[in-house]
Amino acid sequence: MIDQTTRESEAPHDPGGLGTNLVFLALAAAAFALAQTAIVPGIMILGHELHASTADVGWVLTAYLISAAILTPVFGRLGDMYGKKKLLVIALGLFALGSVAAALAPSIWVLVAARVVQGAGGGIFPLCYGIIGDTFPAEKRGGALGLISALAGIGAGGGLLIGGLLIDHLSWQWVFWSGAIMSAIALVGVLRVPERSIPTPTRIDFVGIALLSIGLTMPLLALSRGSTWGWTDARTLGLVLGGLVVLIGFVAFETRVGEPLIDMHVLRRPTVLITNIAMLLFGAGMFAVFSLIPQLAQTPDTGEYGFGMDATGSGLLMIPGSIAMLAAAVVAGRLVGRVRAAVPLVLGALTAAVGFAALALAHGSQGAVIGFTVVTFVGIGLGMAAMPNLIMSAVPAEKTAESTGVNALIRSVGSSIGSQVAATVLAGSVVAGTALPADSGFTTAFWLAAGAIALAAVVAVFIPQSKPPAAASVREDRESNPAVALAE
Repeated sequence: MIDQTTRESEAPHDPGGLGTNLVFLALAAAAFALAQTAIVPGIMILGHELHASTADVGWVLTAYLISAAILTPVFGRLGDMYGKKKLLVIALGLFALGSVAAALAPSIWVLVAARVVQGAGGGIFPLCYGIIGDTFPAEKRGGALGLISALAGIGAGGGLLIGGLLIDHLSWQWVFWSGAIMSAIALVGVLRVPERSIPTPTRIDFVGIALLSIGLTMPLLALSRGSTWGWTDARTLGLVLGGLVVLIGFVAFETRVGEPLIDMHVLRRPTVLITNIAMLLFGAGMFAVFSLIPQLAQTPDTGEYGFGMDATGSGLLMIPGSIAMLAAAVVAGRLVGRVRAAVPLVLGALTAAVGFAALALAHGSQGAVIGFTVVTFVGIGLGMAAMPNLIMSAVPAEKTAESTGVNALIRSVGSSIGSQVAATVLAGSVVAGTALPADSGFTTAFWLAAGAIALAAVVAVFIPQSKPPAAASVREDRESNPAVALAE
C-alpha cells in the first residue's frame, strides 16, 4: 500500500517551488477581489465624466455582481471537466480583457459590457482552490487555502482604499488598468504552475447553465435595485419569487440529468450543505462591515459618531483589521491538520460576533472602530480559511473546483443580502431634514451583522467530523486515479 508520504514524495515537483506558485495564485485572487469594490469611490465621477444617470451608473456594479455570481460555479465545473489550470488561464485572460475594455470605455454601456466580461474572474477563486488541492502537499494545503480565502474578504476593504487612492490621485480609468496589470502578471505566472488534475470531459450542461443564469439574475437584480424600487414594489417581489421558482426548477433538473452542471448529490452531503449555510450567514455579516465602516467614517463628525473622512481615509481605517485577517486566515489554515476543521469556523464566527457587538455598543471614536474592527476581522479570517478546507475534505478530487465554486457563489449571495440589509437599515434611520443616518441606524446594523455571524457559529457546530487532510487526499486520489487503487 502506498502511504501519503511516499505518494507525495514521488509526485512531480514544481522547479520554482510551491511558494512562487502560491504568490501567482494569490495575485490572481487579489486582482478579482479588489475589483469588487475598487470602483465604488468613483461612482459619482463616472456619472459626470460619462454623462450617465445615477441609475445607469448603478449597472456598473450590478452587471459585475450578476456576471461573477453566474460564472463562478460555471468556471469551477469546467475546470473539473477540462483542467483547472487551463480554465484559470482563460478566466484571467477574460478578466484582463474586460479590465482593458473598461479602462478605454467611451460610454457607460460599454463600461457595463466590459464589467460583464470582467465577471469571468469569479472563477478564479474555485480554480485556485482546486489547483492548491491538486498540487500542494497536505501539510501546506491548509495554510495556502487560508491565504486565498482571506483575500476574498480583504479585497472588499482593500478595493475601497486602492480605488480611492487611484481616483483621488490619477483617474477612474486606473482602477481598471491596475486590475489589467495584476491579472496579466498573474496569468504569466500561472502558466508555469503544474497541471496535476485529471480532466473528466463530459457534455456541457447548457440547460443547467441557462436555468442557473436566469435563477440568479432575477433575485440579484432585485437585491441591487430594491432600495431604489422599494422592497415591496411589484418588480422587486416578482423578481425574487420568479428567481426562486427558476432555481427550484434548476435543482430538480440537475438531480435528473446524467451530466449536471452542479452535482446535487455532492451538495447534499452534510459537511458541504452545512458549510454552505454557514457561508451564507458569514457572507451576510462579513460584507455588512465593508459597507458600514466606510459610511461611518465618511459621515460628518456629529459629536457622537462620524469622522468626516474621505474615501482614502476610510479605507486606511480598515488596514489594521485587514492585516489581522490575513494573519488569522493563515494560522487557521495550518490548524486544520491539527484540530477538527469546524473548530476554526466556530471560533472565528464567535470572535467576529463579539467584534460586531462591540462595534454596536461603541463606534464613536476612531480608536474604538479600529480596535473592534481588528477583532471582527480576526474572526472573519479564521472562519473564511476553514470553509474551503471543509468543502475539499468532503468531496472527491474531481469535484473540488465545482464544489468550492458553489461555496463562493453562496458567499456572493450572502454579501449582497448583508450589504442591502445594512443599506436599508441606514436609509430608514435618516434624520428628517438631513441626509445623514442616525446613530441608532449604525447600532442596529451592527447588531444584525453580529446576529448573522453568531447564527453561523451555531450552524457550524453541526458540521460532522471529517477525515484529516492526509486521509482525504489519499481517498481523493483513489477515486480520481485508478492507478493508486491498483497499487494499493
